Amino acid sequence: MKVAFPYMGTVVVYKKLLELLGHEVVVPPRPSQKTIDLGVKYSPEFACFPFKVIIGSYIEACEMGVDTIVTSGGHGPCRAGFYGEIHKRILHKMGYDVDVIIFDAINRDKDRFIENVKKVKGKNSWLKLAKAIRFTYDLLKQIDVFDKEIHRIKPYEEVPGSAYRAWQEIQKEFDSAYDKKQLKKAVDRSKEIINSIRLKKVDEREKIRIGIVGEIYVVMEPSINMEIEKVLGELGCEVERSQYLSEWVDFNLMPSFLKKTHEEEVLKKGEKYIEIIIGGHAKQTVGFIVDFKDRGFDGVIHLMPFACLPELVSQSIIPKISKEHDIPVLTLSIDEQTGKANNLTRIEAFIDLIRNKKLGKFVV
Repeated sequence: MKVAFPYMGTVVVYKKLLELLGHEVVVPPRPSQKTIDLGVKYSPEFACFPFKVIIGSYIEACEMGVDTIVTSGGHGPCRAGFYGEIHKRILHKMGYDVDVIIFDAINRDKDRFIENVKKVKGKNSWLKLAKAIRFTYDLLKQIDVFDKEIHRIKPYEEVPGSAYRAWQEIQKEFDSAYDKKQLKKAVDRSKEIINSIRLKKVDEREKIRIGIVGEIYVVMEPSINMEIEKVLGELGCEVERSQYLSEWVDFNLMPSFLKKTHEEEVLKKGEKYIEIIIGGHAKQTVGFIVDFKDRGFDGVIHLMPFACLPELVSQSIIPKISKEHDIPVLTLSIDEQTGKANNLTRIEAFIDLIRNKKLGKFVV
């Protein structure tokens, strides 16, 4: 198969698994204005921003000759549960002869899940498939450690841009690993790269820590969220997201008897505000705001696609959470009409408020 996937976050991981199964992998271009324009043109007007960006990305991949797209489904009241099927119909209507393999949770339709696994497995043995999944999972866990570390140290770099150049090098190291020995070498080399970054000494009282919460695609894909982690790093803030791919895998794909994830604790923290799963990551959003406060973060930025139904529910509850837990929260709505300069001004003002509050010069 000549296969592609949705462009989201650290794409090395998806690429690696499909390569290990012997497929010809086409990594779609990083989402750009061209991607967004294509997505807006061929999407229903009511569709949310992630839907539009992803279909734009699929069209670019189809133009590069792919015959198969592998993606995930969704569940609950969020419209994302229908998006894979609608994406497929749009592509077929446009004349692209492409198969879209949609992985929903195995307990929704076990037979279809296994049928999809067989398609991706191809002629490989089940043992080879298991080894490929295991290796990719180990790689994913390791690369997320460095992803977090880069955004922790970014505000303290002596040479501007050195942390992000290091992150590019680290991703290349992991992209070149295809077995355990090479993975260990990539980890060791990545530690050396991290340790080579010269850092300024900053008093603990002056450090600002910001959590990012919200819908998974706008939280994880920097090309459509104004590269908010980079922006915050340049403003002197440590940043941690509510969503990392390895944690998503642990929570959503691990068998229940093996599951003991931080996300389960987060959901309990959010139950006071949203009792049941209402689709998307709405319950995680409110839970993570409480969790970030409990862990000593100074503020939270909430990202949501414009008119995202689950995140609108979260947004309506956030003022209460912010007041009860004494933590500032800024909500930013993102779509193809987003004015980047306006949002950057709001982010700068939000960080100034937090910094002044921390220094005792301003009381909220």
